Amino acid sequence: MASSIEQLVNNLSFSSFAKAEDLKKRIGFTLLALIIYRLGTFITLPGINPSIIDEFARSHSSGLLGVLNLFSGGAFVRMTVFALNIMPYISASIIVQLMSTVIPQLETLRKDGESGRKVLNQYTRYGTVGLAIVQAFGVSKFLQTQVPDAVFITGSMFEFTTVLTLTGGTMFVVWLGEQITSRGIGNGSSLIIFAGIVANLPISLVQTLELGKSGSVSSIKIFLAIFSVIAILGYVCLFEKAQRRLPIQYPKRQVAANMPAQSQTSHLPLKINSAGVIPPIFASSILLLPMTIFSFAKDASPDTLLSKITTYLNHGHPVYMVLYSALIIFFAFFYTAIMFNPTETADNLRKSSGYIPGYRPGIQTAEYIDYVMTRITVLGSLYLVSICLVPEFVLQNISLPVFFSGTSILIVVSTTIDIIGQVQSHLIAHQYEGLIRKAKAKGVLKV
Repeated sequence: MASSIEQLVNNLSFSSFAKAEDLKKRIGFTLLALIIYRLGTFITLPGINPSIIDEFARSHSSGLLGVLNLFSGGAFVRMTVFALNIMPYISASIIVQLMSTVIPQLETLRKDGESGRKVLNQYTRYGTVGLAIVQAFGVSKFLQTQVPDAVFITGSMFEFTTVLTLTGGTMFVVWLGEQITSRGIGNGSSLIIFAGIVANLPISLVQTLELGKSGSVSSIKIFLAIFSVIAILGYVCLFEKAQRRLPIQYPKRQVAANMPAQSQTSHLPLKINSAGVIPPIFASSILLLPMTIFSFAKDASPDTLLSKITTYLNHGHPVYMVLYSALIIFFAFFYTAIMFNPTETADNLRKSSGYIPGYRPGIQTAEYIDYVMTRITVLGSLYLVSICLVPEFVLQNISLPVFFSGTSILIVVSTTIDIIGQVQSHLIAHQYEGLIRKAKAKGVLKV
């Protein structure tokens, strides 16, 4: 028999959505914030020549610039005020999370609940400012030294204005993401990256259709590309929703004097892919770094060691495939170990009087949770490898302008699932509020 929650979800309709005023306000605020963000991705930095930078970026799109441009929604190629996007904040948050497992003071803050989380968020913002300043200064130096005629006025004045503009743009995007999280729908940081990725899809699709219309690309290749994208989307949706549910039992409690004691059952959900998109991002960034350095180096000889390494690390090369897979598996286990603590989970179960049937609370429960988590992480890491390597094989055989990346697909799917879940939660809460108001009006429920 379906639970009350499942019945409410099945009965959701457009009429219930139309009556949810708070949900409509949240969606409207989210759309407005994303429009403001997209407008900022077209405001160029002062003192630069956008056409020169665009030409240079297109010739180096296969390196680290391509990854940065993907997550910035084209802002990095246009060198706008949002060129750094929200990536310094993502890097700072990851660093703070890693440090909170090493430094006892930060670990204490992480366990302090809401107050500790606010302090850690403040540290993350300070780290974001520091990383943004360093990256902005690097961008200003890079534009002056590596891109000829890209800057109208060189020197300290250009460096100061670039650092100030890019850092301010990054912090504005961070603030905008926090506003979306608190007053809109979904996670603000994920939505901003999501908007940047999706914004490039219409252009790529139009270019692909033009190539098919002109006969440059066969219709079979276009059909295979579309079919591959749909199949991978379904594959990602399946694994992103997959969980290993550990049964949790609670002691019997007396509900009423004339009723027998009843035990409560629940479950501990363990995601197959608990590391998310972090492993592919870290792995691709590390492998793209040598190629990016070589492409930026002036008068780089093809006989140098860096040049040979770059050849092996090109997309589609067997060495690149093997290293990419190994790094994804490593970071999947590493990040899962950082973010999930079986001992802490077992302690929380013991404090709430919960236990896993067949295992004693405490060390035995923690060992069992770690045992299960290790094995599902193996499956999760192999899933990440497959979702990141399949596009590599497809790109070798289908030359289309569609940006086909496993990382981008993961971000799009996970963000969409999160938004749908939050919309359903708001609609369910709205229906519960309606039922309570009706019960009060009929005198069934008294406050």
